[in-house]
Amino acid sequence: MRQIAIIEPAIFIRIAKLYSEGMSPQELYEVTRGVWCIAQRRETVQLALAVAGGIIREVFAVGTWHPAGTTPYFTRQLSAVRIPGRWEFVGELASDAVRSKYVGQVVAHYFSRGAVNPITYVNA
Repeated sequence: MRQIAIIEPAIFIRIAKLYSEGMSPQELYEVTRGVWCIAQRRETVQLALAVAGGIIREVFAVGTWHPAGTTPYFTRQLSAVRIPGRWEFVGELASDAVRSKYVGQVVAHYFSRGAVNPITYVNA
């Protein structure tokens, strides 16, 4: 795997605590889309890249942002996502062209050693 440069306005969302191999596509989407303490800059991003172990696991096109727990979840309990002051997005899988460019690529170089914030903005 090689390091890659992200060119679109995007956010990396580090999902290591909730990620496991073999997750269903729905589970992966739901752990990526919410729930985050995230700044107003969120409105400028086009892509949300799910990252675990320094590797992009999936890429989602961000549609809209909503207060946490206000849109449906199917694999997470509402009590785990309804957190005041946090946000979630509604989106869909990115295009095949975007996904083939990024999924599986190493992005560990974007994170400072010891950084704990799960959200990192790129080009936004």
